[in-house]
Amino acid sequence: MAGRAGPVLRSYRSPTGLHAKFVTAFPPSAGMMVVTAQRGGSIRETFAIAKAYVEARKQHGESELLDEIVAAKPEMDHTRYHSVEELREHGLQHLRDAVALLGQKATPDEVEDYKRFVLALADRVANAHREGGTAVSDAEQAAINEISKALDSSAQ
Repeated sequence: MAGRAGPVLRSYRSPTGLHAKFVTAFPPSAGMMVVTAQRGGSIRETFAIAKAYVEARKQHGESELLDEIVAAKPEMDHTRYHSVEELREHGLQHLRDAVALLGQKATPDEVEDYKRFVLALADRVANAHREGGTAVSDAEQAAINEISKALDSSAQ
């Protein structure tokens, strides 16, 4: 099923061409923003992205939209960014775009479920490796805060 959208996601296409494939690719991008926020632990943190999908699959049936997103393996955005800053800027905009599209096509509960999933994924990544004796570094927390703000700003 990897790369194939289910019936709910197939109906999601925005006037700008954003569609289901991108809605499914953006949660791992949020995880990568956290991975790149601080050096160290990148292997554990990358595996945490997959673990977030496994955990979400356990809640199967609570949200048809999330069921479709997590049914496939996480799709990564394979764009070659020139810097961590470029990855962050594009990733945050992609999240805003995805939530805006979902806001047009999905129920309010599904939009909130998507936001919670993205934030839970980012948090799982941040907690996958201890930096400087803390579970979540200041840089990782800053990345999570930016992700949260991007998810909320799309509703404005």
